Amino acid sequence: MSHATEAKLTGVLTPSDLERLLTLVREQGYTTVGPTVRDGAILYREITGLAELPQGWGDEQEGGRYRLVRRDDEALFGYAVGPDSCKKYLYPSRRVLWEAHKDGDELSFSAPTEPPPRYAFLGARACELAAVAVQERVFSRGAFTESDYTARQQAAAFIAVNCGTPAATCFCASMETGPDVREGADLVLTELLDAAGHVFVARADTARGGEWLRALAVPVPSAAQMEAAAGVTRDATARMGRRMDTAGLPAMLRETMEHPAWNDVANRCLACANCTLVCPTCFCSTVEEVADLDGRTARHERVWDSCFSEDFSFIHGGSVRASTRSRYRQWLTHKLGTWHDQFDTSGCVGCGRCITWCPVGIDLTAEVRRLRGNPQGGEEHG
Repeated sequence: MSHATEAKLTGVLTPSDLERLLTLVREQGYTTVGPTVRDGAILYREITGLAELPQGWGDEQEGGRYRLVRRDDEALFGYAVGPDSCKKYLYPSRRVLWEAHKDGDELSFSAPTEPPPRYAFLGARACELAAVAVQERVFSRGAFTESDYTARQQAAAFIAVNCGTPAATCFCASMETGPDVREGADLVLTELLDAAGHVFVARADTARGGEWLRALAVPVPSAAQMEAAAGVTRDATARMGRRMDTAGLPAMLRETMEHPAWNDVANRCLACANCTLVCPTCFCSTVEEVADLDGRTARHERVWDSCFSEDFSFIHGGSVRASTRSRYRQWLTHKLGTWHDQFDTSGCVGCGRCITWCPVGIDLTAEVRRLRGNPQGGEEHG
């Protein structure tokens, strides 16, 4: 995912230094992607400068609820996570696999040959980088690889930000994926705002990140600034909104396939697929044939799909999972259980998006507690 590591260079950036960093990165041929306020949410979009970041904005999240709120400071990264992630750029929702062209009686085929886009992600959180690593296992390490994902991911750069504002739906500490960035980034920033000013304590985790820091020629952080930066994620861990007991989780899920809790969650689940669409690791897809009106060109396209769709498991004779109960059970047991068998990791990074963006507020951490035998688990968030 990242270039070879070197000694951990550190520095202190002011907002103007961060602006210079974005300019430097763009001059190196990267398209900078960062958080912006769009349509009442914080979304990743292509950006050119700090003016486009959500300065002074935070968010409030709960099961089935998300809203932006004004902060009492001018933090640039004072929010948890929005509904989208790096996945939309590294594994786009629609991609042409090949095209067929008809010229008279001649039929030819071609596949896309353009080089992968070079994205530099600003503001990626630890859970999102963990999700990139999970998808790298899925797409790049098995017997069957997704070459487009591998090329996009290897061409990308990551300027991450340690999370200091977990949402009520977050549980990355339980999944050991955050809130502090441990791997996967070129440069890791921790935002500090106090009476002394507004700065970012930076740590270079790769040679590329080190080159950026040296080019900026910024001062090294003081001992007090280093301690303050460490305190940001320490405090975030203490304020984590949810928790997940992962001990023996795959085995527990295998043993509870007929638990009555599956019926209850099926009665609430709308099978809308919101949870899979906002999840940064879900990768289900299908293919579609798209033809031009003149009949001369047709495209074979891969598009996102969801295991919550009844058609997703359709084979001759009908759908394998015709009920909402079976589809929800498939999603949860795969995400938290059999994903370990396939990819030697959990499919969940604890970002909480599936809880926030579920229209009826289904909470997978509460469902796991119910399966373990605590029917009141949904009321215990701490």
